[in-house]
Amino acid sequence: MRTTFKTLLLALPLMAAAFSAGASNSAAGRWKTIDDETGKVKSIVEITQASNGALTGKVLQVLQSAQGPHPVCDKCEGTNKGKPIEGMTILWNLRPDGTNKWARGTILDPAKGKTYSSKVELVENGRKLEVSGCIAFICRTQTWLRE
Repeated sequence: MRTTFKTLLLALPLMAAAFSAGASNSAAGRWKTIDDETGKVKSIVEITQASNGALTGKVLQVLQSAQGPHPVCDKCEGTNKGKPIEGMTILWNLRPDGTNKWARGTILDPAKGKTYSSKVELVENGRKLEVSGCIAFICRTQTWLRE
């Protein structure tokens, strides 16, 4: 009985560590977007992961905007033109590209109304997400924080 209890006490921390390590390799969840120019939190984005591993991100809340509360994508073209940024999908088709990495997707910058090829990498045990928008080989990267 005493040996079983000791074994259980030793096993619990190992099981907890394994569970948290498994949970940290998914980019799915809520993220605070940090403006790479000002360092301020701009919005909350929810990333979901499809069964094939592809990522999609939707703006849940805009926290800071030059347009004030409830901004619209006035510089966007097509179906997003004039639509509210809150609720808008800004990240799509990111496919797995190695451990904790996704690439070959698209990201929309609603402030500029432009789309870019995108890649993301989960870092610091899943607490941060490095999000890049690229034109050819020139990329701009933001660090998003898990909420």
